[in-house]
Amino acid sequence: MQIQYKRILLKLSGEALMGEDSFGINTDVIDYVAAEIKELIGLGIEPGVVIGAGNIFRGVAGASKGMDRSTADNMGMLATVINSLALQDALERTGVVTRVMSAIPMQSVCEPYIRRRAIRHLEKGRVVIFAGGTGNPFFTTDSAGVLRALEIDADIVIKATKVDGIYDKDPVGAPDAVKFDRLTYDTVLQNGLQVMDAAGIALARDGKKPILVLNMNKKGNILKAVYGEQIGTLVTV
Repeated sequence: MQIQYKRILLKLSGEALMGEDSFGINTDVIDYVAAEIKELIGLGIEPGVVIGAGNIFRGVAGASKGMDRSTADNMGMLATVINSLALQDALERTGVVTRVMSAIPMQSVCEPYIRRRAIRHLEKGRVVIFAGGTGNPFFTTDSAGVLRALEIDADIVIKATKVDGIYDKDPVGAPDAVKFDRLTYDTVLQNGLQVMDAAGIALARDGKKPILVLNMNKKGNILKAVYGEQIGTLVTV
């Protein structure tokens, strides 16, 4: 089989790193994610990664409880650095060279995000983890993932979640939920489907960047995606 997507942007939710825990980073889960990414590196895939911070602190949640939104979002962006360093450690323990690049400069723990340097890292076969969101409050890590995908000219954004695609309603609470194999950006926006925030979808639409939503908990799913197999839900033109 031929690889369809050589350079990808893998978007992981912070909640996914919790596993069955109620908070924080589950080491078994992060080791599993590292193993899945290592398999991609072995095939010559160039993966960039963006991780959320819902397992530690979510800015929107803090703001809903009275915190200043900018302060809450800054805290959330810092939490993404913690997750990124944890994934870097897991990857490097498997022998995969990894760089964490933060939109919020903190040179003592990771590199500052510089677009051309990030692309060079990818070309050298390194995993690049983009931390710190966009570096600005009021933007989610979904938007950051699409933004970085556009900047590094990734072939696709792969959003790895706990469900196997996009449904017309929450499949957890609705057994009659219908899964979509393919959707347009406009359909997602018009119907308010919970893929990622509207700003991220609009940015992907304007940049003509496809988004694939799949279940990361099924081993080999990301690998199937880069080979172009029918899996999850593809959002495109």
